[in-house]
Amino acid sequence: MAKEKQNKGKPSEEEIAARKAAGKADKAARAEKSAAADATASEIPPARLRLAYNEKIIPALSEKFGFKNKLAVPKLEKIVISMGVGKFATAGGEGKAKIDRVEQELTAIAGQKPVRCRAKKAVANFKVRQGMETGLKVTLRGQRMYEFLDRLITLAIPRVKDFRGLNPNAFDKDGNYNFGFNEQTVFPEVDGATVTFQQGMNITMVTTARKISHGRELLRQFGMPFKTDVKERD
Repeated sequence: MAKEKQNKGKPSEEEIAARKAAGKADKAARAEKSAAADATASEIPPARLRLAYNEKIIPALSEKFGFKNKLAVPKLEKIVISMGVGKFATAGGEGKAKIDRVEQELTAIAGQKPVRCRAKKAVANFKVRQGMETGLKVTLRGQRMYEFLDRLITLAIPRVKDFRGLNPNAFDKDGNYNFGFNEQTVFPEVDGATVTFQQGMNITMVTTARKISHGRELLRQFGMPFKTDVKERD
């Protein structure tokens, strides 16, 4: 009797064999899915600006700044797109619907779902409570980064009203560039007819440049339209 109770909780040999077979089948399916994804990725051509960086920008920067090793040439590491939605977070149910709408638009712009940033501490003056959703952020790297940069330069920036060029001195000490848009409709991915409110955004381009002049020349080679009538600082 005691032996029967002891064996009651243990799986039979048939059950163990079935579990092993299911595990092998699941492992084979994951391997097949991964191989299919790799095959699809290999069929996708590299981004236009990635090719331009390897073929034209690296030699141009090496010649201008005297880099002897191409690994020392500055490169674009990532692009961070962020939106502040704290004003919607304090508006109750209607504000939550606006945050969801802005999140959908940012997903369409970046091609990647954003992360919702939460307040680390409460600020009574701004009616912000700890843990409240106050921002959206997307970090782009690799292929998506270069594709977004291409759309930004060729499509979005030319749609800005009364555009007179970007500030060439909006760099931090590490050679990273920051600028923003007042409205999301400059991106063709957002249908202007369906937009009910304007939402600005900030874009940070993180580079490996150690000097401002190196980072500025890198972005200029990509095609960033900087102002020419402003004195550039190093």
